[in-house]
Amino acid sequence: MGAKLGGGGSGKFDLGQNSDINVTPFVDVMLVLLIIFMVAIPAATVSIKLDLPPAIPPPPGSKIEEPTLINIQEAGLYIGDVPTTLDTLPADLTRILLQTKPEPTAERVYIRADRTVRYGDFMAVMNTLQGNGFFQVALINEEL
Repeated sequence: MGAKLGGGGSGKFDLGQNSDINVTPFVDVMLVLLIIFMVAIPAATVSIKLDLPPAIPPPPGSKIEEPTLINIQEAGLYIGDVPTTLDTLPADLTRILLQTKPEPTAERVYIRADRTVRYGDFMAVMNTLQGNGFFQVALINEEL
């Protein structure tokens, strides 16, 4: 609380106008809100115990495998750089994966679609892959 005690008034008990802002109630409210948030925030967060493996980088000089990439473009469908069609996609993908992998349907397949590709065409590729046993499908939106 502040008061202006200096003169300048016309009467004996006239203190004049006090234009100073009283910040004490503002500070009190902010401290109460701070305490409320400090108590409420830890209770609102839910912690889930995860047993994640440690991140171990590959040893230097080891060969990193290129992922199997299916490109969906408006001009056509490609497995890497090899053109294919929706009807021959499972057979072509199996043939390409059998060159390096013993179990082709257990391998992860990455799909990248252009912006101009219709959603129905994209879903047709997804349904064809899943209908033929390729369940490990990942979607990417950037260059690898």
